[in-house]
Amino acid sequence: MSELGPELRRRRESTGLSLSALAELVHFTKGYLSKVENGRARVNRGVAEAYDKALGAGGELCALVPEEAPGRDPGIVGLPGRTRHFVGREAELAALATALSHSDDVRVCVVHGMAGAGKTALAVAAARRAAPGFPDGCLFFDLHGHTPGVPELSPAEGLQQLLLLLGVPGDQVPPGVDGRANLVRDKLSGRRMLLVLDNVRTAAQILPLIPAEPACRVLVTSRGRLPALDDAWHLPVGMLSRADALALFGSISGRSGGDITGEIVGLCGFLPLAIRIAAARLVAGGWSAERLRDRLAATTLAALDDGERSVAAAFTVSYEALPAEQRRLFGLLALHPATAIDSAAAAALAGSEVDTLLDRLHDAHLITLDADGLVDLHDLMRAFAARYALAGISAGERASAVSRLVEYTAGLLVAADELVEPHRFRPEIDCPRPARLPFGDADDALAWLRAWWPAIAGVVELAGQYGRPERCWQIAFVLRAFFFRDKLFEPWLRTHECALKAAGPGAAGLILNNLGMAYVELGELDRAADCHRRALARCTEAGDERGATDALSSLAWVRLYQGDPAATVRDLTASLGVYRAAGRTRNVAITLRGIALAETELGGFADALEHAAEARRLAALPVETLMAVNCLAWIHFRAGDLDAAEAHYREAVELAVLAVSDYERARALTGLGNVAAARGEPAAAADHWAAADALGVRLEPRVLGEARARRG
Repeated sequence: MSELGPELRRRRESTGLSLSALAELVHFTKGYLSKVENGRARVNRGVAEAYDKALGAGGELCALVPEEAPGRDPGIVGLPGRTRHFVGREAELAALATALSHSDDVRVCVVHGMAGAGKTALAVAAARRAAPGFPDGCLFFDLHGHTPGVPELSPAEGLQQLLLLLGVPGDQVPPGVDGRANLVRDKLSGRRMLLVLDNVRTAAQILPLIPAEPACRVLVTSRGRLPALDDAWHLPVGMLSRADALALFGSISGRSGGDITGEIVGLCGFLPLAIRIAAARLVAGGWSAERLRDRLAATTLAALDDGERSVAAAFTVSYEALPAEQRRLFGLLALHPATAIDSAAAAALAGSEVDTLLDRLHDAHLITLDADGLVDLHDLMRAFAARYALAGISAGERASAVSRLVEYTAGLLVAADELVEPHRFRPEIDCPRPARLPFGDADDALAWLRAWWPAIAGVVELAGQYGRPERCWQIAFVLRAFFFRDKLFEPWLRTHECALKAAGPGAAGLILNNLGMAYVELGELDRAADCHRRALARCTEAGDERGATDALSSLAWVRLYQGDPAATVRDLTASLGVYRAAGRTRNVAITLRGIALAETELGGFADALEHAAEARRLAALPVETLMAVNCLAWIHFRAGDLDAAEAHYREAVELAVLAVSDYERARALTGLGNVAAARGEPAAAADHWAAADALGVRLEPRVLGEARARRG
């Protein structure tokens, strides 16, 4: 065998192959080949055959190695069989196989992920791909770290199983962990073997099993991240891509593509175990795809149980391993109305600092925690937490947790709204502001609102459900300004309908007025008028003169859209006097824009331009300036001054970028298209309209002149 190294080098160099190129051909690492060439690594007959074939040696390299190396048993390959249902994961598979076979720096690879993510299947596939590089064998051990009803394998038991497979008679296995670990190190000295340690609970369970031999490799799978194995190479395994999820479902069920199949894998959360169970249910008969989809939508966890495999059972093992305080936090997280939770909100739910607890839940793959402290709960894990973990928390403790979350959210929201809408009226809301805000200026606050509004909207409903009616309508009321800015009508209506049920007589008028504004934007003018009339009645009943004036003003806007601009001018002029007297400058500017639009419909362009120009001068925020500029452009367009209209619309397009308003930008682009069309330039008009459409913003013709003109 000592002759093999020099002959291997001579033949490699004569063919012009580098060590790296030969390593690629035979699937061994460059470092291992170098050791073989220098006589520092033993080679069995199978490895020599791989070299012989790659270099076209015609059996001459094989002849330099005996049929059986003296004193060596042939390597055992004990890997589980392949499954035809392993699909996708190509990037992870390639990275893992490369780390095992072609990296001298990596001795231990840890594959970790949520229960049911397919860690074992990935590890076995990677081990099989890397197996040719381990001539002394590939051994697989299930350490039962998360197997229901089966005690986990201790380090001593794991070492004993390994020694028996290495040929050590049972009566010669030392009794203690240290003795067994020493014997394993001796037996693996000079060998190149791959150990797959599956289903590991803790790093301590496997540390004694990690060989000292540099040529050996260890591949670990675990539901925990095992941070104590800090020298290891870690590969997190997440959910399947949509394409791979569909492929897995199809490989089992024989059903390819289709909207219903897509809905099923989506309801399975793209979790491989869930997809396998759902597909197997379909194959077993008695279920149509439509019925399976509906069952998953109604009772996801119950449907993902085929009698032998269960997603809930898989999660239960991870959950039951948690200490009590981690279980409590895990359950409370299910109260949060969104799957993404910031760590401060988690602390509010818990009523205490939670950083360490979140770290532990993250390590156990029950949650995902990013570098910024953002907590994410997978949909299926959230359903599990709500059904099992939250059930163990008393109703009183849940109510207290929700109350803390509501207070935290209200304080943050008001702080953000004060930055974004500093001149806006807000009812007095007595809530503490968090000591540390996640935003510093108006732009940051607006970005925060755009990221977190779904969670805030959910808190509105939580406040209603858990006996916090005042906070319910207050949070909804404050949210309205943001919903108006970004034209988020569905959550606007949903939160305010909830708030209306919670509001007392004094607050109901404010909420009804907000609801009417939403219906105006949607073009549902009769419903809008009804809301504003009801708001006027509630505000009058409660003695709220401010609210009553706002309701009258809003009704005047509705009359404009209903085709009665004269009534609009009359009523808004009356409101304007009240706003001027009260020093409500922002409402003065808004009212002036309404009067200008009504005067435009009546053909009073000079007065309209004067009122719109004053609205622009009074504007305190970029978005208010932008609306005034678009108003001026519309007046010029209707007056037939196309050059002035174009100039103002172009200014509005630029302002819209600064004000971050896709709605007003789409309005201005539509206006530019109208100007081009009026000039007989259809190609230019089509370009402007296409640019407006690309923003994906709805422009309602019943309330927006530019949209009406385009349609006409």
